Amino acid sequence: MQPILIFDFDGVIVDGILEYWTSSRNAFLELYKGTKPIHDLPIKIPQEFRELRPWVKDGWEMVLIAAELARKNSSLSIKGTKYFAEKYHQNCHEALKIWGWSSEKLQITLDNVRKQSIKANKRKWLESHVVFPGIKEIIKQLAKENIDFGVLTTKSARFTSELLNHLKLHPKILYGYEAGSKPSLLLKISKDQPIKGFIEDRRATLEGVLKTPGIDFVPCYLASWGYLKPNDIDNLPPNIHLLQPKNLMSPLANWP
Repeated sequence: MQPILIFDFDGVIVDGILEYWTSSRNAFLELYKGTKPIHDLPIKIPQEFRELRPWVKDGWEMVLIAAELARKNSSLSIKGTKYFAEKYHQNCHEALKIWGWSSEKLQITLDNVRKQSIKANKRKWLESHVVFPGIKEIIKQLAKENIDFGVLTTKSARFTSELLNHLKLHPKILYGYEAGSKPSLLLKISKDQPIKGFIEDRRATLEGVLKTPGIDFVPCYLASWGYLKPNDIDNLPPNIHLLQPKNLMSPLANWP
């Protein structure tokens, strides 16, 4: 069995910030029942949404951020992104209670909005995602080195598959959020193929991999071009390597 290099999708293969905002905004408008005074949400991506993107782990959180940008007396609207990010999970939990929503409801609404967008204008939806420079080239290079590539994502596998086909990228394996956590999926993959590395833009996810017995040896790469928090590159553990775009075209054996 050929070895495999595993890629995260959002923030590693594609920059989908335009789609994230558009879908999150539309999902909020779908959910909003007019019970709270709100700001108008702009079509253009708010800077606050860009700044909070590195804290997002699951898609439903983006819908909640859109809701908090709309809610006039939210801590995000009043105190800004730095305050919201300092206690991100606590603020998200409190916002869910205030709105009376569940994370499952937000995720289902987000998925349905994406389905509607694809049905209404598939090309427009697909073109709202841009491949990061160097990614297609490294995938071609991997094929020459007889190394497969796979994708793990917190996006739905169905939507990711649509995008990858549009981009003419065909991973050996693809798992979406429905399949489980990334560490558990890496453990599953490792039983069938040698894993040459895992590229991700969430430091916490990589740290979780290193703490998982059975895959703690997997080389972990933090994508410098992704959605990083300001301090993500500071004092990296020995088995998490900062991957720069310049590294991508060198043979995998030469990577840090």
